[in-house]
Amino acid sequence: MKNSEQLYKALSERILILDGAMGTMLQRYKFEEEDYRGERFKNWQHPVKGNNDLLSLTQPHAIEEVHSKYLEAGADIIETNTFSGTTIAMADYHMEDLVYELNYESAKIARKVCDEFTAKNPDKPRFVAGSIGPTNRTASLSPDVNDPGYRAITFEELRIAYKQQCEALLDGGSDILLVETIFDTLNAKAALFAIDEIQDEREIRIPIMVSGTITDASGRTLSGQTAEAFLISVSHLNLLSIGFNCALGANQLTPYLETLAHNSEFYVSAYPNAGLPNAFGKYDETPEDMAAQIKEYVEKGLINIIGGCCGTTPDHIKAIADLVSEYPPRKLKEFV
Repeated sequence: MKNSEQLYKALSERILILDGAMGTMLQRYKFEEEDYRGERFKNWQHPVKGNNDLLSLTQPHAIEEVHSKYLEAGADIIETNTFSGTTIAMADYHMEDLVYELNYESAKIARKVCDEFTAKNPDKPRFVAGSIGPTNRTASLSPDVNDPGYRAITFEELRIAYKQQCEALLDGGSDILLVETIFDTLNAKAALFAIDEIQDEREIRIPIMVSGTITDASGRTLSGQTAEAFLISVSHLNLLSIGFNCALGANQLTPYLETLAHNSEFYVSAYPNAGLPNAFGKYDETPEDMAAQIKEYVEKGLINIIGGCCGTTPDHIKAIADLVSEYPPRKLKEFV
């Protein structure tokens, strides 16, 4: 991985900034069904509105524009527009056959924009993180309350789907693979198993970010793990970072980040939502409010990578970037 050396060097020097929400920004375009379809899919037999990953093919200028805005706001790492880029998730739109192309083209768009910004300022290299979402199936839990032993997906099906996605993300130019919004650690293990296979086959070392999600005040993931159990479950691989994103606002995430920071030998990442959603599902937290809460992370030395999830915009990322620029990154622990 040609940019790995630069990535590790940057992490040793400062807190790196991850971008904010893609979906929040795409909503501003007010795309309708025909915009999602574009010319290429105008006769597609199934509705596609809401398939944001498809916009990398039909509205690539919009994806490029969103990436650029986050880089202008100070982001070091840009996520590809591929959160639902597996055959499992794309089955909702009957677009499983497009998965390789969707991931490859999304990574190419992010790579192009990052390279343009790095060329303008070589002292601040920008990196592409291939976004790997959790899929809409869970390997640990039954979707049928009357049949607790039933599973809608197998580990092997997940492994195959994740491997296809990861290969395309790498081929398109991703520097990092980001397994994110993990609500079921068994799903994540299938993704990590697939990535490890690719590392062996291609004889490369891939920087891997792993980011779970604490779903509510219980302090557990959807599949029932505490922050510490989650950390232990994925620490068998040599990860770049471990962290949490989504579900909670910055304030609510603090105790779980403390668990990771005090017990992990990896870098720690966080990208919370812009607070908790209101009654209409909107996020009201201002950039200033969010940055003020994140100040606790840096004062306690908890993080190495910080960004935003649902409801965050380039303004949020700029406020966070301005704040953390004054603080050193968390020092890595050495466990004997």
